[in-house]
Amino acid sequence: MLKRFIRDESGATAIEYGLIAALVSLAIVGGITQVMDGVQNTFNYVSDIMTNAVADAE
Repeated sequence: MLKRFIRDESGATAIEYGLIAALVSLAIVGGITQVMDGVQNTFNYVSDIMTNAVADAE
């Protein structure tokens, strides 16, 4: 019975899939963070341009 338990690899496959899912999740979170930074920079740039345009118009 102990030998059969040692040779059983079905749990190892589940752990491997779990690790792959964790790595994919980390990659997605890292990518989203980069996109969010880019969007925030763009909004700040547009906000600055609009603020300067309003200030120049007054």
